[in-house]
Parts: sequence; structure tokens; C-alpha cells
Amino acid sequence: MSLALTQHDCEQTCVQLGQQLQQLLSEQQIDNPLLIGIRTGGVWVAERLQQQLGIDEPLGELDISFYRDDFTRHGLHPQVKGSQLPDSIEDRHIILIDDVVMSGRTIRAAMNELFDYGRPASIKLVCLLDIGRRELPIQPDLCGQKLELSDGQLVKLSGPQPLTLSLA
Repeated sequence: MSLALTQHDCEQTCVQLGQQLQQLLSEQQIDNPLLIGIRTGGVWVAERLQQQLGIDEPLGELDISFYRDDFTRHGLHPQVKGSQLPDSIEDRHIILIDDVVMSGRTIRAAMNELFDYGRPASIKLVCLLDIGRRELPIQPDLCGQKLELSDGQLVKLSGPQPLTLSLA
């Protein structure tokens, strides 16, 4: 089985996700959230959400390569770029954004890195796609789409322009 979410599908999902995020921020009275995308796909989704929400503050970017729990087994990814965060995340409301949440291990690594920068007031997890093969008890607060994959199926995000997802 092969499935592709076209540019239109991904953009539509981002718009819906942005609307859900705006509602969440309003309900929880969060005025000045810091959006942080996990490289690479999470940054692409975060850029769209940041634009949709009209947030002027620079976007934070996390490269979790050194925080992965499989680092010693698989080595360093050849495209490590380093993280870019503001001077302090202390007491900030963080919106952590990734393209796909699966096992929860990437999110755990991202939170470990965030806490090395300070203690945020809160962290909300937003993802474009949830494929739900959890190995850790981590769930997104907001998710664009949920999808169940067969064994052996993988998700590939292409972007940033156009942003598309394909399953193979």
C-alpha cells in the first residue's frame, strides 16, 4: 500500500492545526508562546504555523542528534546543524512541533535538550501526523491526522516547498 498526502492535503492539515492551536492558546490564556520545531520536518510545519498565527518572534529550532538514545548504536547523522533557541526559555510556554510522532523517542530527546536550556512554564506537543507506534508514554496535545501503518511502512516528509507526506 502506498499513500501520498499532496501539497494541498498537507497545507489544509496545517491550516486546521493552526486553528486548533489558536483555540488552545486562547483557552489556556497563553499570550506569548515560543514555537520550536524539531529539525527538519518539524521546523517546516512550525514555520507554517508561525506564519498562520502571526507570531513575529523568531522560531526556535532543535537538532536532537546528540540527545537521541540510539546515538551510540547508529552514530551521528551527517546533517547535524545545531539548535537555535533564544537566550532563555525559562518560564516560557513552549509549543514543540514535529512532523510525525511515532515511538515518542524523538520527543523525549527534544524535551531533554529543552531542559538543558532552562525550565519552561509548559510544553505543548503539536504534530502534523501521528502514526501511534508508541514505545514511550508521550502523546501530542494537537495532531493534524492520525494514521495506522502496517509493519514495514515508513513515512517520508518532503519540503519545505511544497510540503508533502508519502507512505511506502
